[in-house]
Amino acid sequence: MKRALVVIDVQNEYLTGALPITHPAPALSLGNIAMALDTAAQEGVPVVVVQHAAPAGSPVFARGTHGFALHEVVASRPYDHLVEKTLPSSFTGTDLDDWLRREGVDTLTVVGYMTQNCVESTARHAVHLGYRVEVASDATGTVDLANRVGALSAAELHRTVLVVMQSFFAFVTTTGEWIGAVRAKAPLGRPDFAAATDAGHAATGN
Repeated sequence: MKRALVVIDVQNEYLTGALPITHPAPALSLGNIAMALDTAAQEGVPVVVVQHAAPAGSPVFARGTHGFALHEVVASRPYDHLVEKTLPSSFTGTDLDDWLRREGVDTLTVVGYMTQNCVESTARHAVHLGYRVEVASDATGTVDLANRVGALSAAELHRTVLVVMQSFFAFVTTTGEWIGAVRAKAPLGRPDFAAATDAGHAATGN
């Protein structure tokens, strides 16, 4: 087993720009991302930083703007590989899969923003490519959403996506639990869809 820490879109747009993260509190997720990066550096876990890019003139993430720039929490720390993407999955149109395979990585720990967009898309894509996936629930975050289908608070959206992730696509952990596993050089668990379904029936009485 060889882990890599994948830090997705920790850019100013989500902290001081047009799309401010609201849940969990950004101070919490940024602090946990910092701890994950520091632990990775101490324990020899390779770090991939992913940066979302949009063309000049775009309302968000326009290349070269303050919103596009990596947040200081990431920019001030070392990393092994930088990936620039234009779609939600960090694999689509990038060299991420090739780089990870050259490094012998088989397990991805995903942190960053947003829970239901680029974190979820990357985790799902990684499973399709054969990787084992971990998501640190307190090192990611999202925003309130409303559209013609309905409305979800950031807290509801975050929890719902993580429940789905844990059911099949990723082992959902906390940063503290992940740090303990990294230091012990131990794997975390795996999702179990059958168990999640049984537990769901029991919880709802259906």
